[in-house]
Amino acid sequence: MLAIIGGDVARFAPFSELFRRALAEFGHSARPIGVHAPGHVAATDEQAQEEFLPAFQQLIAGVARERGFRTPTRESLMQDVGPGGALHVGSPETVARKITATLKTLDATRFNLKYGITGMPHDTLMTNIELYGTKVAPLVREMMAD
Repeated sequence: MLAIIGGDVARFAPFSELFRRALAEFGHSARPIGVHAPGHVAATDEQAQEEFLPAFQQLIAGVARERGFRTPTRESLMQDVGPGGALHVGSPETVARKITATLKTLDATRFNLKYGITGMPHDTLMTNIELYGTKVAPLVREMMAD
């Protein structure tokens, strides 16, 4: 599993290649590569961002203080929400397109959405789970088949 919590997803592509080369070098058959990344699904992109970003920013601010790096701004988080970024936040269609792009960029076949950021209401999380299972996953399967 490639755990991606920030920055450009493409910077992790060399790890996929390294994994595949190491398997071949040591005589092992190909193994699946999975991606673990944070995100949130809601009815619209705007709703998903408003529900997710404040809670995620607060979480990462605590980690930043603890580990000595700069607290992310809303603007920096929005870069990660955008194309190529590590956050999979938006409507079902937006998240499905982003997951598909991530899988293709990293030559991966599995994706695990890290949802459930502390501070998000239970009903919001339940809606996220429902949309992920009923809308996002089928769209990703369809997009990956093309």
